[in-house]
Amino acid sequence: MITFALTVVAVYMAIWFLIGQILRRNDVADIAWGLGFVVLAWALYFERPSVQLSLAVILVTVWGARLAVHVFMRNRKKPEDFRYAQWRKDWGKWFIPRSFIQVYMLQGLLLVLISAPLIAMSTDGRDSLNVVHAVGVLIWLVGIVFESVGDYQLSQFIQTKKKDDILRTGLWRYTRHPNYFGEVMQWWGIWVISYGTSLFAAALIGPVTITVLILKVSGVPMLERKYRDNAKYQDYKRRTSKFIPLPVKKG
Repeated sequence: MITFALTVVAVYMAIWFLIGQILRRNDVADIAWGLGFVVLAWALYFERPSVQLSLAVILVTVWGARLAVHVFMRNRKKPEDFRYAQWRKDWGKWFIPRSFIQVYMLQGLLLVLISAPLIAMSTDGRDSLNVVHAVGVLIWLVGIVFESVGDYQLSQFIQTKKKDDILRTGLWRYTRHPNYFGEVMQWWGIWVISYGTSLFAAALIGPVTITVLILKVSGVPMLERKYRDNAKYQDYKRRTSKFIPLPVKKG
């Protein structure tokens, strides 16, 4: 199943690479990210269906489709995201091959790693569910609420914000990154849903990978650096939990 998953994602990402070169904007990879999980989930389901996997596929479809639409609406009518535009300049004549490998294929590999619980369920998924799987759904529900509500609150704030203003209300009052917290929670929920499969322990690499990526690589650190010279954000940072929602610190 791992070979099957890698093949599906490699073809999928190669198609998005071509789209990115035609449109001259590699940030389409951000749209491809969420939809990629949906495509892989359904491919695995049609290859070897089970009740357990069907539940996960529905949840992943909701998450991935929502994320892709959100990114599309956020980026439309805007120039290429600054990260990808900078790489376009930095990579020079190597831009196309490095884009293929470092943007699309690398994301594809990470996508497969994060999807480890889905691969586990496609290997020997169950046709009956129990209370553990229900717990996984509850964890996923907490995650989708935090991510979707957090994204909505941020989009509304951006429409009216003034320079250097910081969002400190709603879910953003309790965590500096409610949307990222929600995304991580959803994948921990999907992993719990894979309980009972022979690869359950090995599938732990899925939620661990997305957690490390968001906390240590491309999510939280990148945004925190962006606001390192913003005094209002530094005060917000001092009072508000970095990731897990917690009461606001006084003083």
